[in-house]
Amino acid sequence: MWKLKVADGDNNDPYIFSTNNFIGRQVWEFDPDYGTREEQAEVEAARENFWENRHLIKCNSDLLWRMQFLREKNFKQTIPQVKVGDGEEITYEIAKTAMRRGAHFFSALQASDGHWPAEIAGPLYFLPPLVMCLYITGHLDTVFPAEYRREILRYIYCHQNEDGGWGFHIEGHSTMISTTLNYICMRVLGEGPDGGRDNACARGRKWIRDRGGVTSIPSWGKTWLSIFGLFDWSGSNPMPPEFWLFPSFLPIHPANMLCNCRMVYMPMSYLYGRRFVGPITPLVLELREELFLQPYNEIIWKKVRHLCAKEDLYYPHPLIQDLMWDTLYICTEPLLTRWPFNKLRQKALEVTMKHIHYEDENSRYITIGCVQKSLCMLACWVENPNGDYFKKHLARIPDYIWVGEDGIKMQGFGSQEWDTAFSLQALLACNLTNEIGPTLKKGHEYVRESQVKDNPSGDFKSMFRHISKGSWTFADQDHGWQVSDCTAEGLKCCLLFSLMLPEIVGAKMEPGRLYDSVNILLSLQSKNGGLAAWEPATAPKWLEMFNPTEFFANTIVEHEYVECTASAIQALVLFKKLYPGHRKNEIHNCITNAVRFIEDKQMPDGSWYGSWGICFTYGTWFALGGLAAAGKTNKNCLAIRRGVEFLLKSQRDDGGWGESYASCPNEKYIPLEGNRSNLVQTAWALMGLLHSGQAERDPTPLHKAAKLLINSQMEDGDFPQQEITGSFMKNCMLHYATYRNTFPLWALAEYMENCISLSSVGEKLK
Repeated sequence: MWKLKVADGDNNDPYIFSTNNFIGRQVWEFDPDYGTREEQAEVEAARENFWENRHLIKCNSDLLWRMQFLREKNFKQTIPQVKVGDGEEITYEIAKTAMRRGAHFFSALQASDGHWPAEIAGPLYFLPPLVMCLYITGHLDTVFPAEYRREILRYIYCHQNEDGGWGFHIEGHSTMISTTLNYICMRVLGEGPDGGRDNACARGRKWIRDRGGVTSIPSWGKTWLSIFGLFDWSGSNPMPPEFWLFPSFLPIHPANMLCNCRMVYMPMSYLYGRRFVGPITPLVLELREELFLQPYNEIIWKKVRHLCAKEDLYYPHPLIQDLMWDTLYICTEPLLTRWPFNKLRQKALEVTMKHIHYEDENSRYITIGCVQKSLCMLACWVENPNGDYFKKHLARIPDYIWVGEDGIKMQGFGSQEWDTAFSLQALLACNLTNEIGPTLKKGHEYVRESQVKDNPSGDFKSMFRHISKGSWTFADQDHGWQVSDCTAEGLKCCLLFSLMLPEIVGAKMEPGRLYDSVNILLSLQSKNGGLAAWEPATAPKWLEMFNPTEFFANTIVEHEYVECTASAIQALVLFKKLYPGHRKNEIHNCITNAVRFIEDKQMPDGSWYGSWGICFTYGTWFALGGLAAAGKTNKNCLAIRRGVEFLLKSQRDDGGWGESYASCPNEKYIPLEGNRSNLVQTAWALMGLLHSGQAERDPTPLHKAAKLLINSQMEDGDFPQQEITGSFMKNCMLHYATYRNTFPLWALAEYMENCISLSSVGEKLK
């Protein structure tokens, strides 16, 4: 049976190392002797239940580790369940009971090191490249033995669409890149051309061939197929490693690229420059026949460079970009592959690999994300198959693997610090210190220990890196990459805990470390007042016209985000109250400019676009919270009034809110079909209205929303898993499995504090 291990790592292993003794690390292992027969049957029942309902609810409930933790802690819900009947009003006691039930259940899910583990997955193009990489390097069987392979296949089967293809993400329509990569993955893992559960391989292959075969796969797919021996490199647009030799004054320079984009094309350009192709095995030869309509050796590769399946095309290349590719393809590449210019190519490959090694070391070989992980690992193997760099990569593969009732998936990266910061704020809002004090203390210790203590090593600016000292990452400290909103939420937690008794929640963080966090936030603010996510947004936005991906937008340069800006406002306002003398004018100006940015970004309908959650509901919750923290109210701020109007207009008949993921790529509000509500989005909207002072104007919409949350709570205090709620790069979605607990709980706590208490002060004092 599968078991989740926390803070697990061997400091005596020469191929793995940690900056904080692996705090926050979460890895799965299979133990054939773990679990009783009844517990194993419970897991199998969860798997079969997901399979039977896979086309109804596509997000799994992340049950395996939850079952394990609740069992290990012998958790039993002792607080009776409550419901609000038709025509009934919510009393203080009913609201408090529901909140306490949720808080006790959620506290039981805390890990031993203080964080809340959870899946963060959803995209279906993440895992297959890792499997392909391990197949090429000959390490597939050792990294993924039989039990792993079985669960990987389970995941692929569970998320195959009814038309036979696989979506860009688990709720998306079928795409060529995901269908092709998952088909190859099934074949690599041992399925025959007609194998797989529910005839998965034959159905997937039919989907591909019905659309003309894989020649129309997007550019990232062309790269991986070229690496695997299923495409000729001449069928891909150039990715010259000489890019890393460009002088810094050029606008098109690595330092100007969004870090995620930079880290993808760094190893891609190395592999392209080497024209690396894996071993041509019998399986590769079979796949050449299965995936193309015409004979492989008759394909005119130069004619397929610009092809992209209509199902995958979200960002069409502008003409200027195709002209650039054609110029590089026709004029530049032939020169760089011949003497004497091939010496420049060799120099570029050396510089590119130097950057890869630097990034690997500074992320403890986790890398910035899963797409980069597989590519960087393969590049290290290509450089030296027996080298330590590759072995260090192998040791960090478990950091990306997650096991649910729907099988094994590869996470984008962990969300440990992000989820834990929200979880702690939700529990703090419950005001149940006397009941969950140990949980709060352990969580506080985790946040303190997870702050990044140093900047990247050496001359980090020459390696195109920004400061990181004082930040929090999205994942764990070892990951190393600063993120503005993660830093703001971590800072908020530490400031809130500093207001509490240290004998209850532990020692407060030293002021100097708080100052470091403030420095990170101030450094990431742009001239327009908004905050970028990872690095300062200094590059011109017109560079986005050179976006080489067909399925993402806003991916070439760093941008400012409403959510990051709003989080920073809330953190800095609280910091300013507690430390009024530190960088007073800079913080005041930062808040003022950030408020202006949020007001400027409001949409015509009163909403705000959310870049990291779905979508306008998410962005509006953040925006209203940021404006309210800065002292804006419904009376003195038109933006708040318009934001409230948007939320009230989009409330459903059952009192909830429900927004489709389609809002993100279409950039307009699209409700869920069937007038459905989503509990996480309902919680966001409820808290947004509470921030705006809705309780003092008309609490009726708040009571309706709270009623839905209370009546949706399950017998054990959990909340049901519903639609996907996370997003990135406009066109891809993420499943945040803890959101269904964190936000309904937080909303109920805020509702009690800001709404119920208005009419029940006397009862509350009892």
